[in-house]
Amino acid sequence: MKKYGFKSREVKSIFTKRNNERKLFLEDFTINPYLGCSFNCSYCYINGSKYAGSTDSYYVKSNAIELTKSELKKLVKNNKKGFVCFGSATDPYQDIESELYLTRDLLKLVNRFHFPVHILTKSDLVLRDTDILKKINQPSTNLPDDLDLDTKVYVSFSFSTLDENQRKIFESSAPSIKRRLDAIKILKNNDFKVGVSFMPILPFIADSNNELNKTMAIFSDIGIDYIVPGSMSLFGNGLNDSRVKYFNLIKRYYPEHYEDTKDLFFNKKTSKYNNYPPTSYQNNLLRRISKIAEEYNIKTSMFS
Repeated sequence: MKKYGFKSREVKSIFTKRNNERKLFLEDFTINPYLGCSFNCSYCYINGSKYAGSTDSYYVKSNAIELTKSELKKLVKNNKKGFVCFGSATDPYQDIESELYLTRDLLKLVNRFHFPVHILTKSDLVLRDTDILKKINQPSTNLPDDLDLDTKVYVSFSFSTLDENQRKIFESSAPSIKRRLDAIKILKNNDFKVGVSFMPILPFIADSNNELNKTMAIFSDIGIDYIVPGSMSLFGNGLNDSRVKYFNLIKRYYPEHYEDTKDLFFNKKTSKYNNYPPTSYQNNLLRRISKIAEEYNIKTSMFS
């Protein structure tokens, strides 16, 4: 683990249960095998938010297997059903997973107890576990009673841009755009539902109609099943916090957008930065994406 800068830590719980209706993703229960993420994307909402622990240390949840097994047993005993989501807070396929196989072992447990799965990731390492995902995607896996779906496995690849040069600036430690797109094609050929978590969409860089059209054309060509779009959120005032890191990168690489980006988040009434752009910007962005996606026959929901 030293090779990747990870430490080991026991945790009190690993399962989080959804407390309200599904909004964006299939995530009735969430599992995050790791604390922190070595992809360290500059815009990551975790850094600087209330969910952040240490932003410069990464941990393996050493008792993840035991806790997950116990939680799944309880769910089955109480006749509870639902999608188990991997990757809601940290990527389950970051580089250390290639040696530890922790996510793989947890997927084996999910399969053993017959739960469907939704994986959120930026990594093509998920292809390694295709054999387990095929086992999960069988009639013996129990779907939630309120969902009429034709598959038990969903994989959502996260993108903020499809420009490789931009990827190197804002998510330099994450797998390349090409690796992700190629992985989508392979998983689609295995009869899984495969889509895109298109968030955060980079303001003034990837959010114009021209850029969105180019993006949707590429996603349409590779045959994604859905796209879940979202605007950017930035948190914190520390050097490792997302707002500071992202603003600094914009100032360095896109100085022409620096003032506009700051203004988008600045609240003149409070003279402080908001964590989110104005609602009007968010609604306009999502409206335009929905319209463009419809032109390419791409659904903007996992549930429809």
